[in-house]
Amino acid sequence: MKINQKYKRAIFALLMAFCMSVFISFILVSLNNGYNAEFFSAWLKTWCEAFVCAFFGAYYFPVVINKFLMNKIPFEE
Repeated sequence: MKINQKYKRAIFALLMAFCMSVFISFILVSLNNGYNAEFFSAWLKTWCEAFVCAFFGAYYFPVVINKFLMNKIPFEE
């Protein structure tokens, strides 16, 4: 199965958002709440909210950073 090239950015953002949100939400819920009876439900709720934020961040931030910030940094060839 081949996927059209135009979906590459969205798929990359989806995978990055998934990995980042699972990792960060797990660590933060573990540190803030510890491992108790409500851990899984608290982590799942936090992960769902974090995934939405992470997806939009992973989709739009690279474009904005490349367009407005990376062009202003002088790199040596």
